[in-house]
Amino acid sequence: MARFDTDETVAAQFGISIAEIFERHGEEKFRDAETEAIRNITADRPMIITTGGGIVLRSRNIDLLKRLGAIVWLNGDEATLFERASRRNTRPLLQNDKPRTVFSELFRKRAPLYQAAADFQIDTSDLNHDQVAEIIVRKMEQLAA
Repeated sequence: MARFDTDETVAAQFGISIAEIFERHGEEKFRDAETEAIRNITADRPMIITTGGGIVLRSRNIDLLKRLGAIVWLNGDEATLFERASRRNTRPLLQNDKPRTVFSELFRKRAPLYQAAADFQIDTSDLNHDQVAEIIVRKMEQLAA
């Protein structure tokens, strides 16, 4: 199945990493490019679209994604999600003196937006990739029925 990653697309468009885009051009410019990347997706074949965590900050993004298919919220407990987000040290919004505090604020702010946008959510806290994939396939089959 085809895969489209909005962060990869935006980084390729700028020719630099997401962190560098934030540093050089600011978050607003990144968010504009992210929205444009979604706008340019064609639904000519089944695909999985992966997005960055801030995709829900613009309702336009949700509208565009809903036109393309179901939205799956891969949720989890806050501590687990913070640990995962911190692994590679590439998250620009966490590059500060208090990354855990910032993450908590982002988590609380975005959770209701994810909840409103998602066709369904999966708590991934205690699941591996294969288990998450199996659940997604099963849920998508239920939606299609």
